[in-house]
Amino acid sequence: MKIKRILAAVFAGVMCVGLLGGCAGQGKTAESKAAEESSAEERSAKKHPTGEMRGLSARAYADEMGIGENLGNTFEAYWSSTSNKTTGASTIGADTPLDYEKCWGAVETTKECIDGMRAAGFSTVRIPVYWGNMMADDGKYEINADYIDRVAEVADRVLEDGMYAVINIHHFDEYIIKHKTKEEALEITGILWKQIAEYFKDYPDYLVFEGFNENLGSHQMEFDGQGKEKGDAVTLTEEETYAYVNEMNQKFVDTVRATGGNNAERVLIASGYWTNIDNTTKDSFVMPADTAEDKLMVSVHYIDNAMYWSRNVGGKKWKDYTESQCELLKAAFIDKGIPVFLGEQTSIYEDDKIVRGAEITESSELMKYEMQKALDYGFVPVLWDVNDNFYSRTECRIKSDSDAAVIKELAENDKSEISKAA
Repeated sequence: MKIKRILAAVFAGVMCVGLLGGCAGQGKTAESKAAEESSAEERSAKKHPTGEMRGLSARAYADEMGIGENLGNTFEAYWSSTSNKTTGASTIGADTPLDYEKCWGAVETTKECIDGMRAAGFSTVRIPVYWGNMMADDGKYEINADYIDRVAEVADRVLEDGMYAVINIHHFDEYIIKHKTKEEALEITGILWKQIAEYFKDYPDYLVFEGFNENLGSHQMEFDGQGKEKGDAVTLTEEETYAYVNEMNQKFVDTVRATGGNNAERVLIASGYWTNIDNTTKDSFVMPADTAEDKLMVSVHYIDNAMYWSRNVGGKKWKDYTESQCELLKAAFIDKGIPVFLGEQTSIYEDDKIVRGAEITESSELMKYEMQKALDYGFVPVLWDVNDNFYSRTECRIKSDSDAAVIKELAENDKSEISKAA
């Protein structure tokens, strides 16, 4: 699996850090304290957003989703365990949702944090989730009620601000695929998505489901006693691997649709083969069949990925590569009426990734080029970000003034273009 662009500095050495929440040094808000103290029964009785489905096309939804921000290293955070065979995750701290939310260095996600994302110009917040946290090691794969309630609290805040919330299965998909047979992985996927979809089935269409993260295309592995990969437990041909990818996406779509309610028409995002553009645009990757008409998108990551890792950012080769990747996506999906969800896009370009003699050398301008290119092609670009990196979750603002100006400009221009089209 591709290593994340930006790793939280605290990942390797900090576990369950009690960091300051709120904004501008305010600490925890009265609302956040009350949420911690409330019982599971009180939270489950809370009125969640409900709403009618507007019946828009996937293209129309994609246009409204605009540009987005990831709530990274937060709900998808977990601590690896070799003893828990069901979830692969350790019990952390007092085993509360906030213990996991903060264990990779994030702060508690407050209302002010989400409000600040909206004010910055974002229209979509992607909420990656490791659903195995707080899950019993009994093989039933029952999602913990307190944990899903906490995910819902944050999704509610996103929707209350008029933004789109995207929820997926993140990292837990990797655990399932690499530790289970194909048949088991498909079964567990159905068990998980049935629970998630049932919980959120009355939510309005501003809530979107994304099936997986980056691990469709992987398969069962062998492990040593410390949980490290030894090699392939099962060898699949390319044809068999693509069939597995397609079946996982189909299981996701079928399971969600079968729950009814608003899920019968909700926008769903099928995940690409490793979310890699070259792999996902091959004919062997097949979009799932769907009982809803025109309600599917496809997810890939980073339209300049190879240039980033080869330290070739900023020059003509980088521009040409970005263009060629966009053209692949256009031919495979956009031209067929299937919107492209760029679930992760680079937010900050480090100096060592920029090629000598680059035409563009400033991180803000590099980010602007990639985001604008994505918007020009009709994609939904969502910046990958972790706590206190691009966006400060304690100050509730984009940290760099030049980055903030770019996001504001892109958001305003995008809305203007949509208005003209309408």
